[in-house]
Amino acid sequence: MAFFKNIPYELVLGWRYTRAGRATRRNGFISFISGVSMLGIALGVAALIIVLSVMNGFQREVRDRMLGVVSHIEVYAADGNAVTHLPDVLARLKSHPQVLGAAPFITAQALLARGEDMKGVLVRGIDPALEPEVTDLSSEAQAGVLARLVPREFGIVLGADLAQNLGVQSGDPVTLVSPSGQVTPAGVVPRMKQMQVVGSFHSGHYEYDSALAMMHVDDAARMFRLEGPSGIRLKLRDLHLAREVARDLQMQLGAGFFVRDWTQQNKTWFAAVQVEKRMMFIILTLIVAVAAFNLVSTLVMTVTDKRADIAILRTLGASPRSIMGIFVVQGATVGVIGTLSGLGLGLLVAFNIDVIVPALEQLFNASFLPRDIYLISRMPSEPLASDIWPIAIISLVLAFLATLYPSWRASQVNPAEALRYE
Repeated sequence: MAFFKNIPYELVLGWRYTRAGRATRRNGFISFISGVSMLGIALGVAALIIVLSVMNGFQREVRDRMLGVVSHIEVYAADGNAVTHLPDVLARLKSHPQVLGAAPFITAQALLARGEDMKGVLVRGIDPALEPEVTDLSSEAQAGVLARLVPREFGIVLGADLAQNLGVQSGDPVTLVSPSGQVTPAGVVPRMKQMQVVGSFHSGHYEYDSALAMMHVDDAARMFRLEGPSGIRLKLRDLHLAREVARDLQMQLGAGFFVRDWTQQNKTWFAAVQVEKRMMFIILTLIVAVAAFNLVSTLVMTVTDKRADIAILRTLGASPRSIMGIFVVQGATVGVIGTLSGLGLGLLVAFNIDVIVPALEQLFNASFLPRDIYLISRMPSEPLASDIWPIAIISLVLAFLATLYPSWRASQVNPAEALRYE
């Protein structure tokens, strides 16, 4: 009992007003508005958490699929020519503690023709023995597909969508046309080479499945008349440290090389995702703000209803600051309960969305992410503390700000005027 005696009466009265009785129709209406404000805050916070978690999940899925094809770091010769002293450079790169694997490559633009069909493709020359160290395509592709790329046999591996668009299968011939032609008495003629399709791969990323073709690095060097690999691809232990590792390698290799990490290769895409996520955060925060400022009307009606109580408290010696504290506690209590309820609901849905969405699809006999249209066929979710904490703090701050004006008005009630007609 001694503990409760030490509790400030502002907290006790604020909590009691939050649980306003329903003895009168007016009190019941005030309680209803207070409940609606609390529910609005909870739903707004939950929506923010769920939407941002799903956006994080989509970003992670697309990033992981993209990095299954794109390397974490690429190293080029600064003069744009082939990388010289390749074994020494590979050894220096692998000596970095964050580097898991390194593989040489050649990249070039070309045309791929099959009959009357012709597609622009990105040709990547790879070393089949070293490629599994830097890419996940070896696990995604058909068993042993990369091993079929034998030097001087001019085999080629196509993305699944590219092969489908050209109507080719393993064993079919295609013609590779290099944009850099050769000079003949008849003029400049593009170099063409008949290749044999030895397999296809599926990365899960349409941009690469529809436009990427791989061949042996030696065959690519002959086709594009290069003296060796145009660069080296690296795979890191932690892809999030790519920028720091790229800076370290740039300093280690010196001005003779140019080092580029995966965030630079896809800078526009990631920047667009961040802008979209930021705008979604702002839009959904407005929902929380509207719900929070419903507290203004709730507290204004409460102050009007409790004018006699306020006057009695003032005559008993309560200061204007204490009166203001009572109603701040009432509004803050609604904000805290609404925010915590929203956090609980949002995290519950975000962590179980892989169960909830299939259940809804089965219930409504619909597919939210059709496999033949979207890159990802399941709804991903990744709740991050860096998103959740700002949501909770902003919700609480908005609820607190909404209480200030009505609470100040309550502290300005004149006891004599309030009790004149009582």
